[in-house]
This record gives sequence, structure tokens and C-alpha cells, in this order.
Amino acid sequence: MSNRSYSLIAQLLASAVSLVAIMAPAQAEDERQQGQDQDIIVIGEAEAGYKVSTTTSAMRTSTPLIDTPQSVSVVTSKQIEDQMANSVGDAVRYTPGIYSAQGEGNRETLVIRGMTTTGDFFVDGIRDDVQTYRDLYNIQRLEVFRGSNAMTFGRGGTGGLINRVTKVAGWNPVRDVRLEGGMYEHFRGTIDLGGPVNDAIAVRIVGVVQDSGSYRHGVNYNRWGFNPTVSLKLGERTIVQIGYEHFQDDRVADRGVPSQLRAANGPAAEPLATPRGQFFGDPLESPTWTNTDAANLYIAHELADGISIRNRTRYASYDKFYQNIFTTGLNGSTLTNTSTVTGAPGLPIGSYAPGTVAGIQGYNTLTNRENLINQTDLNAEFTTGTIKHTLLVGAEFGRQKTDNLGQNAVFPTTGTATVTAIYVPVANPLVSRSDVRWLSNRSSNFGTLTVAAGYIQDQIEIMPQLQIILGARYEHLKTEVTNRQAGDVFTQKTDDLWSPRAGLVFKPLENASIYASFSRSYLPRGGDQLTSLAPNNRNLAPERYSNYEIGAKWDINPNFNLSAAVYQLDRDNVIVLIDPNDAGKGTELGGGQRSRGFEVAIAGQLTPQLSLVGSYTFQEAEFVRAISATVNNGSQIPNAPRHSGSLWGRYDVTPKLGIALGGTFQGRRFAAQDNLVKLPRYARLDGALFYKLSDDIDLQVNVENLTGERYFVFAHSNTNITPGAPTTVRGALNVKF
Repeated sequence: MSNRSYSLIAQLLASAVSLVAIMAPAQAEDERQQGQDQDIIVIGEAEAGYKVSTTTSAMRTSTPLIDTPQSVSVVTSKQIEDQMANSVGDAVRYTPGIYSAQGEGNRETLVIRGMTTTGDFFVDGIRDDVQTYRDLYNIQRLEVFRGSNAMTFGRGGTGGLINRVTKVAGWNPVRDVRLEGGMYEHFRGTIDLGGPVNDAIAVRIVGVVQDSGSYRHGVNYNRWGFNPTVSLKLGERTIVQIGYEHFQDDRVADRGVPSQLRAANGPAAEPLATPRGQFFGDPLESPTWTNTDAANLYIAHELADGISIRNRTRYASYDKFYQNIFTTGLNGSTLTNTSTVTGAPGLPIGSYAPGTVAGIQGYNTLTNRENLINQTDLNAEFTTGTIKHTLLVGAEFGRQKTDNLGQNAVFPTTGTATVTAIYVPVANPLVSRSDVRWLSNRSSNFGTLTVAAGYIQDQIEIMPQLQIILGARYEHLKTEVTNRQAGDVFTQKTDDLWSPRAGLVFKPLENASIYASFSRSYLPRGGDQLTSLAPNNRNLAPERYSNYEIGAKWDINPNFNLSAAVYQLDRDNVIVLIDPNDAGKGTELGGGQRSRGFEVAIAGQLTPQLSLVGSYTFQEAEFVRAISATVNNGSQIPNAPRHSGSLWGRYDVTPKLGIALGGTFQGRRFAAQDNLVKLPRYARLDGALFYKLSDDIDLQVNVENLTGERYFVFAHSNTNITPGAPTTVRGALNVKF
């Protein structure tokens, strides 16, 4: 079944490319005949389908994506709704070059162009980097940027980043209610109400509540949130937006299943074949939750024609806790119990052959983070002779405080004895240990990061067909970390970073462009979660990421785009072995990782009835130096397949009836950097049916994994791999009033 599904999706993708090639000239000619004066730019805020043409995030100016020298994908609210995507991981399945990792079942972890990140998340261009799950209930669109992005967004953004553009109050009435229900006790409801109070004031409130089970035994998801906003027109040239969000996510941290045992010097092992719902560990003692409270203030003022200034301030407080009792893998040798404490505690006295029992351990972490970030952008459009300029001058100031406390689990056995690991039979790995105790000996630290940055960029239009983009950001970063577990060891480091950006855009046609670009970003030793700074790395230079890219974009019609890019992304200043054959000779900084690839994407409405979104990526993401005794030159980056692709198409048969079919495939991937465990390639088919009962009421049914494909969706390590969901049916009712 796997090969048949894989072949079917490849055929669908090939058919779509052929269809685009056949229909594009006729469609473009039809558009020209409708009127030469029609504006081909569809403003992003007025999106109605799967394509957005303009964004202010990529360049921090209002720039058409076709004029942006970077690979950018935009997932619209329409696409999110049609595909019934409720998380970032769901929403990015049809974009190239980005994959999800497991994130220990307590956070979103993305692999973008081979670079793994838990912190490169933004909301309305402001950093939103705590390790958690994010909902899409209040999102107008999701922007996926690939390549280094420090000039625009600041440090990090090493392989790319995610920016959520939120729904805000406007003067067009909105009254939407959506109810979802389906298998595994899934229930979700969202509400979106807003409109004008008068000519100067508009209000909006968006909310969500969800209570869902899972195909994984003992796993559930509960979340709720609300996001009110107010917009004020202060005269003809000034607008103010004020918003507040409270969001809470509660779920079970699911670490998946272990891998099979690997024979000595044998090929890479595969995940353990178990029932898809089998949980290894204790779900009742594996809660994870995040409470988020965020306040936002946005002010935009037009100083004069062509000159504007924008200021955005965001304060966010995050309380994050996760606890997990999970598997550490199968026993590689025979275990013998001579008592309930030694050998294999948790099992009856006896002898157990290799691969018949799984180890179980546990830990928890409590994180409190406060972010206060302010950004100001000044945009000016002017000419010098015949040359047009779009100038950006900006500044960012921020302060982030992070407090972490981690504890290890101990399991009581007999009498007063305790152990830090127990064992369970592979045939029955579910445990219930309400007697588990937690010791404060895992981690305890407090960190502060202060940021002062300035940036400047000029989009230089030498002629209508040729643009040059030049920009640079300077960041002054001060990181302070106190390791309380080590006896209040205080470490401080200051980094002064220059992040350039250069691009060239050539437009042989008004609706097509060819571009080349270079960008650079840095990741300080504090890491993307800010507290990795320590005495043994404080004198090391930040990691450096350099992205080289050549691409092309073609708006086949005003609502449909085809884009392609080739790239090389280098990760330097990595701690590598001086001699890969002798770890005792120590380490040095050097080039440690390289990603090279090709990606192509389509998105939008090809005809009035047919909407498509899809991608294909070929990528080689490898280590180019040995970084440890087990990670060698040539080791493949985990969770980053060489081949992957996707295609989703919706066809409206009649004005009332629509159908959709989607497919995704991923090639072989490795679970960890040592490449000892591989996840087999897989292909999955999804479908949907849409029916309009009236102008204000729509029905929708989505089926995930139509063919019941057995696959593994992602991993965190060799011993924590998540099985994919079986066939799942969900429905939705959309009401406008």
C-alpha cells in the first residue's frame, strides 16, 4: 500500500505541473483580455483563496512577494480552514523545505532547510519564542520564510522562521462561528465577531475552545483562548490598534515509541512495530501546559505622501510546564532480576531477553518567561533622478527574562528504596505510577537577554525591470545566565552582530521575476532558548549562518503563483572535532553543517473552479565535519528527508459543492544525528467534501489518511518516534450571520 500511495501522489504532482503548463498561457491571455488596467496585486489583508501577493513582513515594507528576493510561502486562512489545520505543524505540510520534529511532545520543533529550531516563531513580526504549541484560531495567515532572516527579524532565523499575522479589528463586519467534531472525541469551536462602532472605532474578538482525544492511548488536547482588539482612527493619517490575548494549552506529553534493536555494524534500525495507539510510559503523569498572556500596541502614522512610521510594542508572559514519564529504549542485552530493586526494577524476578523490555524514566521542567519588545520602522519612498528608492530605517529594543527549574523522577520500589529507571514489558508498556517523586536536581537557571538593534535597507529600482536590495542590521546583545544548580555560577557575554542582506531582482515580465540573494544570521551561545550560555562556551563566537539563493517567481494569473529556488545554507562556528579519529585531541570552531537544495511551490486559484497548493523539495542537509564520536562528516540531519512533496487541490463542482484531494510524501529520514535509526518513507492521502447549504451556512467533512497508511510522522531521538494517525474523519459547520 505504501508504494501504491507513493506512486499515486507522484502522479498527482506531475499532473498538476502539466496542468499548470497547459493552462497558463490561455489563462494569462484571458486575464489580459479582461482589461489591461486590472491590478495584478491582491492585497494580503483582502485574501480570499490560497494566494497572497503582498506582505509587509518580508521586507518590512509593503512589497509584492514577486519583488522579494527570498523564498516565502504564505498559508492563508482559507487554506487553513479547508485543510482543517489546527496547528503550525499541520499548516506547513504543503510548503517546501520545512518539516516537523517531535519536540518531546511538549513543543513545536521545526526543521527548516536542515536547521532545527524551537524559537524562530514570531507574531506580527515580534519574537514569540517560548517552547510551546501555537493555535491558529486568531490568524489571518501564516508566513513561512526560508533562509537566514536576521536583517529583518534579528538573531536566529537560521534556516527560516514562522510569522503569524493576526486578525485585528477593522471596519468590515465579521460574524463567523465554526464548530468541529469527529473521531477520537474531537470537539472544537471558534468565534470571530467584529466591525465598526463608528467611523473612528472598530472592535473584534476572536476565541477558541477545544477538547479532543487522540488515536494515542491516554493522550488528550485541551485548549482555549480569546483575543480582543480595538482599532482607532485618529484623523486621516493615524491608526492605533490595541490587543490582548490569553491562551492556554493543556495536553499529554507523548514521546512515542522506541526503535528496534540495531545489529552491530548492521544497517540503520527502524521504529518498533506496535499498535498505533500504544503509549510507552505513564500518560497520567505526563502533563504539559502553557498559559500565555500578551498585550499589543500598534501605531501607524503617515507623515507625508510616501513617508510613514510604524511602532509596535508587545509584552508577553508565558508560564510553561511539562512532565513526562517516557521510554528510553529497549534492552540491548539480557536483563536479570535478582530482586525488585536490581537488574530490572519494575518487573518480576526473572531473566529477560534482549528487545523484550523497555526502560522508563521521567523528568519535568517549569519555565517562566517575560518578553518586552518594541520595534519602530520608518518607510520613505523617493526618487534620485530616474532611480526609485524604498527606504527602511528601523530600531528594536527588547528584554527577555527566563526562569527554569527542572526535576528528575524517582520511583519507589520496596521499603525505602528508590530508583531513577524502571522497566516494562514491550507487550504491555503502559504504566501507572502515581507514587513517583520529583527531585530538584535536573536544572535550575535564570537568564536575561537585552537587545538594542538598528537596521537600514534600500530597495533600489534602477528601472522597472531591475531592482537592487541592500540592507544590514546591527545588534547589541547582552546575555546573563545564573546557574543556580551549580552554586549560582554567573556568566555574562556581549555580542555585537552585523547581519547583511543583498538581493538582485530582474523582471523580464511584469508578472515574473528572477532573483539572487545573500543573507546572514547569527545564533549567540545563549541558544534559541536564551539560557545555554556557560563558562565553557562564553568565549566562543556565535554560530553563523549564510544563505545563498537563486530563484524565480511567476504570477501565472493574479490569483496563482509558481515559484522555484536553489540554495546553499552554511552553518559555521560549530564546535567540531579537531581529529575525527581521536576525540581526545579536543575541539575547535569550524564549518559544521551544509544544506543544499531545490524547491518548487505552487499556490492559488488556477481557474475559477480549481485551487491548488503544493510543493516539491530535494535537499541534502549534512554535517560536513565530525562534531562527536557518533556524528561524522556526511551524517544526515535528522527529520530532514532528501525528497518530499505535497499537493492539495480543491475543485468546486458547482457553486454549492466542492471536493478536495491532498497528498503528502516524505522520503527516508533519520531519527537522530548518529543516523542509527531511520524512519521509512511514506505517502499519505487526505480528502475533503464541501457543501454550501445557504449563503451563510457551509458544511465540511475532512478525511485524513484515506488509505489507512501505516507510517511514522516524526521523531525526537532514536527512542522517541511518533506513529502517524490512522484514517480519521472530522466534520465542520461554518455559520456567518
